[in-house]
Amino acid sequence: MRRVLTGLGIVFLVLVLSGLAGVGYGAWVFTRPGPMPDARVIVVARGGEGRAFASLSDAGVFPGDAWTHAIFRIAVQLTRPDGALHAAELNFPAHASMQQVLFVLRHGKPVIHRLTIPEGRSSLQIAALLNDAPALEGTVTPPAEGDVMPLTYDYEWGMARQALLGRMQHAMTRTLSRVWDGRQPDPAIPDPRTLLILASMIERETAVAQERPMVARVFLNRLHQGMRLQSDPSVVYGLNQGAGPLGHALSHADLTTPTAYNTYVISGLPPGPICSPGLASLEAAAHPAEGDMLYFVANGSGGHDFAASLGEHNRHVSAFRARQAAQPEH
Repeated sequence: MRRVLTGLGIVFLVLVLSGLAGVGYGAWVFTRPGPMPDARVIVVARGGEGRAFASLSDAGVFPGDAWTHAIFRIAVQLTRPDGALHAAELNFPAHASMQQVLFVLRHGKPVIHRLTIPEGRSSLQIAALLNDAPALEGTVTPPAEGDVMPLTYDYEWGMARQALLGRMQHAMTRTLSRVWDGRQPDPAIPDPRTLLILASMIERETAVAQERPMVARVFLNRLHQGMRLQSDPSVVYGLNQGAGPLGHALSHADLTTPTAYNTYVISGLPPGPICSPGLASLEAAAHPAEGDMLYFVANGSGGHDFAASLGEHNRHVSAFRARQAAQPEH
């Protein structure tokens, strides 16, 4: 009987020691430095603990063997009160231990991406920027022209492109409403959409900040007097719907081609925006400069010369052409 008990005691002792050894090994694997030699940004896929382990082992954070996976699974369960694991794009330190990895998975801040929408881009160009941006999901089609507020937008890995586009459109709605509420009333601008159309033309006409209210005044004075706006950027938009530069200087044929946006042919403003204008152009349309200017022409230095009469304008045009002729050929 004693021999039986002694045998059982030995078996029990072996089991206890094996269990302790297993716990010790698990604790060692949990806390030991990992094999990843440098800090890395890793996308942890959606799908729970198994997908997280696969993402991390594929990136070299720790080995992908069955024992390591089993210990990782147990560690996740034992530390579940610390919070859920996050599927995200995260920064992991060099030689991260499993313990450190779980902390990052639960409390690490996702990597922030930024996408800048420059002022003056068309809806076609904005859709291309969105579809080319990394770490987003899905695709978008071009929004309505002028619907997007040009800004820099933050986003995280896995966000839907359509959701980010929605943020951009909401930003324009808010901004346009605020600018409209603070505008200087003008009978030529009866509603926010008209202000948006005018602002888009200002945006494409000049990149010089102090000129924007002056361009607004020229267009408004022309509208008040029933003159055609004769805006080259609107002609270009009518020819290619915002696909980008024409690739050649506007010709007489271009200027006389009848489109809804050819302001050399139509009266008044075009039927819609020609780009997404920035805040400065929206404010210029809402608060134009004072003056009787009716014309402007490029001065060859990045800006424009403004004139109240055709004679003065023609002198500016002649001066510009003379400066061009005096420049050495390349």
